[in-house]
Amino acid sequence: MSKNKKHKEKKEKKEVYILLTKTRTVPSRVIHFFKRMPYVHVSIALDENLYELYSFARKTVHNPFNCGFIDEDINSGIFGRDTETKCQVLRLRVTEDQYRDIEKAIEIFKADREKYKYNYLGVLSIYFHLGFERKYKYFCSQFVDKVLQMGGVDLFDKKPSKVIPDDFRNCDKLEKTFEGKLQSYRDFVNESVI
Repeated sequence: MSKNKKHKEKKEKKEVYILLTKTRTVPSRVIHFFKRMPYVHVSIALDENLYELYSFARKTVHNPFNCGFIDEDINSGIFGRDTETKCQVLRLRVTEDQYRDIEKAIEIFKADREKYKYNYLGVLSIYFHLGFERKYKYFCSQFVDKVLQMGGVDLFDKKPSKVIPDDFRNCDKLEKTFEGKLQSYRDFVNESVI
């Protein structure tokens, strides 16, 4: 093996995970009705077990209008309540530098989370293929793509405000590692380690 190939393999040994989901909530059903996507929400994780999972969505289970930057947990909140949540987990291989920059990008959102709000107009503009950007406001797929871009990863040939969850599902740079019920995912990960 050449020295350059070894060096390249060493640099590309980190992984980031993209979680696509579809719950049975009213907002999820409405988005699915209009866009006909199998998954209507996307989150980004820095680990295979999805312990560090981030997105833009509702902050509480019972109020779909109080939305913003959130830490998600696949065992609580909406995901914990809806045991029938369907998901697809995608793996993205990145360099150590890209991984570190993605971590830094997420830290920017975490450090000032109350400043960031949900981009309701941006979500509506997606239906008209427009892509409406607003300072400090994001929807889930816009946020995930923005964080990846801040980390030096450009998956799509469009602005983050025009990216939808289905773009991730159809991206050939992402590797599907799991598809099924979200509740079964951690068992799947633990079984594949053994």
